[in-house]
Amino acid sequence: MNKRGFLKVSGMNCANCAMGIEQHLKKHGIHNPEVNFATEEVRFDITDAQTRQKVMKLIDSLGYKYDSGEGKSQSFSFSLNITQKFFISLTFTLPLLLSMFLPWALLHDMYFQLILTLPVYTIGFFHFGLSAYKSLRARYANMDVLIFTGSSAAFIYSLIGTLGHMGHDYMFYETAASIITIVLFGNLIEQRSVKKTTSAIDELLKLQPEKALRIISDIHSGSESIEEVKATDIDMGDAILVNEGDKVPTDGIIYWGKASVDESMLTGESIPVFKQKDDKVIAGSIVAQGNIKIKTSAIGEDTVLSKIIELVKNAQSQKPRLQNLADKISNIFVPIVVGVALSTFVLSFFGLGIELKAAIMRGIAVLVVACPCALGLAIPTAVVVGVGGMAKKGILIKGGITIDRFAKVKTVVFDKTGTLTTGRFRIKKIHAQPSQKAYIESILLGLEKYATHPIAKSIVKDLTAARVKPMVFNKTEVIKGVGMVGWDNDNNKFEVGSVLMVNGTTDKNTHNIYVLKNRQVIGAVDIEDDIKADAKPLIDFLKSRNIKPIMLSGDSKKNCMDVAKKLGIDKVYYERMPEEKLKIIKMLDAREPTAMVGDGINDAPALAQAGVGISLSNATHVAVESAQIILLNGHLSLLKTAFNHSKKTLLTIKQNLFWAFFYNVLAIPFAAAGYLTPLIAALAMAFSDIIVVLNSLRLKIRLK
Repeated sequence: MNKRGFLKVSGMNCANCAMGIEQHLKKHGIHNPEVNFATEEVRFDITDAQTRQKVMKLIDSLGYKYDSGEGKSQSFSFSLNITQKFFISLTFTLPLLLSMFLPWALLHDMYFQLILTLPVYTIGFFHFGLSAYKSLRARYANMDVLIFTGSSAAFIYSLIGTLGHMGHDYMFYETAASIITIVLFGNLIEQRSVKKTTSAIDELLKLQPEKALRIISDIHSGSESIEEVKATDIDMGDAILVNEGDKVPTDGIIYWGKASVDESMLTGESIPVFKQKDDKVIAGSIVAQGNIKIKTSAIGEDTVLSKIIELVKNAQSQKPRLQNLADKISNIFVPIVVGVALSTFVLSFFGLGIELKAAIMRGIAVLVVACPCALGLAIPTAVVVGVGGMAKKGILIKGGITIDRFAKVKTVVFDKTGTLTTGRFRIKKIHAQPSQKAYIESILLGLEKYATHPIAKSIVKDLTAARVKPMVFNKTEVIKGVGMVGWDNDNNKFEVGSVLMVNGTTDKNTHNIYVLKNRQVIGAVDIEDDIKADAKPLIDFLKSRNIKPIMLSGDSKKNCMDVAKKLGIDKVYYERMPEEKLKIIKMLDAREPTAMVGDGINDAPALAQAGVGISLSNATHVAVESAQIILLNGHLSLLKTAFNHSKKTLLTIKQNLFWAFFYNVLAIPFAAAGYLTPLIAALAMAFSDIIVVLNSLRLKIRLK
């Protein structure tokens, strides 16, 4: 996987500008560019040492501002912001609109109207005209092409009439000015509303501590002193003091003290977690009670919080499949609308004999009302709200496309151990000769301490607590999905694992773990594992939504069937190796959209293969990296929340697409027939912008 580059870009007036930049980067060989108007960010694959510089030059060539994130940004001359542009335009447009209702001679004077219109048209020229030029230069016609064409047609027609003293039939300066002003108002509302949709990232950024109390030890006297430093100045291995009420400034491991730590920012759990020596703490969590000293284990971009922020940003910039459709529509829609507007004018003037002024008005109205400016906002705003809302609940989504896929899932495949069950195992019974029990325990501890499987970890914990002395092995080997192998100094081969480890030695499958020496079974272990409290409600929920739950495990048939029966899972695959899991997931996903929930290294291939891979936060690093959805507090109940939120987000996207596109298209015949003036058309077009953004903000409320 290529490393991703990042640039902060400003100067985008609307979502269509983002589309233009993305198209421009793609056409010049930049891999996987993603431009997010909501967060003003550009992300791209870094394929060589020159990629970043190339992207900067391409963005510069389109006239946008950028910040590389390295303290280097372009310097630009003063320019008006969107708020200033709107209010200046409104000031000059209002008298023009009043001329439609008041008989005052000055308001109807051609030259007076020209003077009022010039500032508005100048703003429109630099705001919409330059944007239209940039998009055409990138060989992509954005929606500003329609706005600028419509307002320019009205202005130029009026200007010709004024300079030629052709009379009031050539005066519709108010049309040119009102189109620009109304669309600016739509852009202003859009910009302010979109900022509200990005609040999830802003709130995560606020969690990052600014200061830390670093402990300075005097090696001669052994005394300690405290200095306050910026959190960004912390180095690996630094000793940090965190007092009650303070934020933990960076990831670390407690070496002194005890405390109750509020980790709700990460897990969504409001109850503080008790922490003591050797426990990990994460940056941004709050010490609710107690005082601790920690040694830093990760700093800067490597902290859990930083990775979460980056994950949310990446997810919000990635597009669901519907976005690709919207982009394709945008590419061909503008030329079609221009053609329809010209056809409307030609048919009205030459075919129906309508007077020139009315025919031009109809053409302009078609240009303006058909402009689906909101099309560029329809999906990004909903995705930003959806991903951000789920992040607050402790659900991390890797990419907007995951929302699309997960909302359509028809089958959910669960690993058993550590996923449906607690993974907190207990040794129920060791089957061996009484004189051999201690020997079996030493073999178990000596080998299982090298394994990462939840059963192995629990066995190690139990035996360590019982003060068992582990056998020493000079060589060990992991057999994924089966168990552990080790050799002692006399080259004796010891094996610990499932029934798959004893194939050819016994055909019985009555125990969870078998212990072998030189291929001979010398003992067996029965393990107890509890089913998670939220597993049954989740299975019932999935069934109520006609989603098929399936168990896929490497564990024995007996254990799998026992758990499946208690949970109500009808389809069970047991005693499966990692490569077999992969084939089964591939088969199921080919039939219908399938999600896989797992937590171990042996689940990683299947998680990557599934349409949607879902991992628990307490899973192995490999499993987390392979998944598209991460449940941060490890609770299966979050899966229900993720499913409901994905459904709501996808529904919002579809609603937005309707208001952004079909609403405008349906108005075209009315504009062509002369039932909509350009002024009303501009209001209708701006209304669709506002509706789309407000609908996305409504989703924010629904996800609470």
